[in-house]
Amino acid sequence: MKQIFTLLFCIQSAGIIFAQDSYIKGAITDSKTKETIIGASIVVDVSTGTATDINGSYFFKMPAGKHKIEYKYIGYKPQIKNIDAKENDTISMNIVLDPDSKTLDVVVVSAGKFEQNLKEVTVSMEVLKPALIESKALVSIEKAVDQIPGVNVIDGQANIRGGAGFSYGAGSRVLLLVDEMPMLTADAGDVKWTALPIENCEQIEVIKGASSALFGSSAMNGVINFRTAYAKDEPETKINYSSGFYDKPKRKELTWWTDGNPSYSNLIFNHAQKLGNLDLVLGANLFTDDGFTKVSKEQRYRVNTNLRYRFKKITGLQVGVNANTASTKGGLFILWVNPDSALYPKGGDVSHYITYRTNIDPFINYISKANGKHSLRTRYFRTVNTNNTNQQSKGEVYYSEYQYQKKFERGLAMTAGAVYNYNEVHAKMYGNHYSTNAAVFAQFDKKIRKLSLSFGIRGEYFKTDTVETRENINWLMDASKPIAKQSKVKPVLRAGLNYRLFEATYIRASFGQGFRFPSVAERFIRTSASGLEVYPNDSLKPESGWSSEIAFKQGVAVGDWKGYVDVAAFWTEYRNMMEFTFGAYGTYADPMAGFGFQSQNIGNTRIRGLEVSIMGEGKIGPINVTTLLGYTYIDPRQTDFNLAVDTMINNSAKTDVLKYRYKHSGKFDIAFGYKKWNTGISMRANSYMENVDGIFETSNFPGMKKYRLAHNKGDAIYDYRISYQMSKTAKMAFIINNMFNTEVMSRPAILLPQRVFALQLTVVL
Repeated sequence: MKQIFTLLFCIQSAGIIFAQDSYIKGAITDSKTKETIIGASIVVDVSTGTATDINGSYFFKMPAGKHKIEYKYIGYKPQIKNIDAKENDTISMNIVLDPDSKTLDVVVVSAGKFEQNLKEVTVSMEVLKPALIESKALVSIEKAVDQIPGVNVIDGQANIRGGAGFSYGAGSRVLLLVDEMPMLTADAGDVKWTALPIENCEQIEVIKGASSALFGSSAMNGVINFRTAYAKDEPETKINYSSGFYDKPKRKELTWWTDGNPSYSNLIFNHAQKLGNLDLVLGANLFTDDGFTKVSKEQRYRVNTNLRYRFKKITGLQVGVNANTASTKGGLFILWVNPDSALYPKGGDVSHYITYRTNIDPFINYISKANGKHSLRTRYFRTVNTNNTNQQSKGEVYYSEYQYQKKFERGLAMTAGAVYNYNEVHAKMYGNHYSTNAAVFAQFDKKIRKLSLSFGIRGEYFKTDTVETRENINWLMDASKPIAKQSKVKPVLRAGLNYRLFEATYIRASFGQGFRFPSVAERFIRTSASGLEVYPNDSLKPESGWSSEIAFKQGVAVGDWKGYVDVAAFWTEYRNMMEFTFGAYGTYADPMAGFGFQSQNIGNTRIRGLEVSIMGEGKIGPINVTTLLGYTYIDPRQTDFNLAVDTMINNSAKTDVLKYRYKHSGKFDIAFGYKKWNTGISMRANSYMENVDGIFETSNFPGMKKYRLAHNKGDAIYDYRISYQMSKTAKMAFIINNMFNTEVMSRPAILLPQRVFALQLTVVL
């Protein structure tokens, strides 16, 4: 009986304790757009709280009594509510937040894999909005990325602050992400820009500097994160059609067509809508281009979808799948005949190709009641290349990543996870190869009043066929005293800080290590292109390095225009840097007596520099003004350069300046809007490319050396656009790309397009 009495007493006491609880629930929306805000913070009594879910709603249990509740989100004015909650009471509190107009607030996710204000991140970042992409009638993301300060895309290969040169279609030190997952091919480890769904772009985020701790191999020079969008509260359908033609080049001898100027047309469709708990996005692209060179005709189609289902009965759970498929058919232009026949391909009709790219990305996200976020994201990425030059290949990527994220009290956020990546390659020019990459990572971000701190670590394991990671683990950069020898796991670290000195003044510093395993193409390729031979190098070693910077960011305001000025000094070093290099790698029985290109570990390198960028938007008087501009200076050197030794390997090695780099580059885009009119101008300028492979200045390429000497002052390309909002749903634009018809050689033996005139019609329903 005593035990029963005691049990009943405990149950009654527990009932009294539970009865003391109360609840608060509601939704948080934007006062201007009326859209719900996902991830907004609800802080109860300074020390505890929750966040809005995928629907912008929240539910929180707390003790009965008086409480102070703060509602806040990046870029919005916080609101504070005082409540007196009774026992078992449920209080409904719907909050409308107003945007904060004091400073320019840009939200990014790439720096820490969670939403942060751009001004508070510890690394250099740039953000490209879809409005700029649309206003310029761009047909691929490659051309959009090339407008970002500090970023150069040379014939499809991206490099950031001179961290990479040019090696045609083999390897990348810049990691392309689509929705935070790698999107590099299994064979060449390169980017396929035309496969990216430009029709469904939320924004593009670029991290400058080593980011391997969070994102792994190929992120040692930086990251380009292409973020796709989901349906908002209101359905939207957008149709964009543009058509243009290529003007005649300034030099008459470059005109290859005889009947009508070559032209292109581009049709983009995108529809986004919420159907109950299902978020649906459908997109498509049709593109046809006669090409500005003789054989570079191109036709492509692309279809994509984003599907996300939000469970009602299981709060915080969502599942979905994103899918994209693209096919491109065209002719490949590799090298010109000579400077006076620069739009004719060397060797005539070199190659005609058909490519297929497909990715399917299933995912599961779950936000627990304790506000911990579990994510399981997967990707199947298949690439198939067929052509008439016996260079067919097929690559398959199977990627999976589990990630756990938790925001603790007092400004601490933890992100941790594990990655498994399996690749298969079947190709005539590579052979058959199988590779595995596994990694674990963790990053901690802590905010202490005005100071933001970040620290991350990652361990990487690689295996291609029978070759595994075998790296000495050093104490930071001291290779003379390794902590462990020939380790199968390569650790990389990153750390950074950001301190708000004044209300709109921030200083930051960061250090990050990088590590890159060679791609299948770099190790095993054996082919020829336009008479140039390419040889394999199975003994190629991985490259490693680090980058550091110290920077200053100042917010500025003119009227209702808000922006910032960012100044950064950076220092990057690489060990065993890999670059395609011309030399004698075959036998005398081979074409060109064994001379050709091969990926080589050229040694140790160092790149130092300075960068200034300005970004802003808003009104100056009645005029809407949007700006994105920057200047980058780099000093790229091979630190262990030896003229006598290196000249034997590479007959262009007359200087320690790294190949295919621009020491000076400048970008700007400025747009003005007044009532229904908008106009804008952009510019991309680069200094002279001082060092290239010596083969390009020999008799194999007639006139090239003379051409380079005659064009040694650098170049600049200007684009212009003007648009008119004809109605609430329709807008017409006129665009001139390469306005002054400037002749620019982006890399040896290939020109950029001449002047293009285009019209664009955009309809939003």
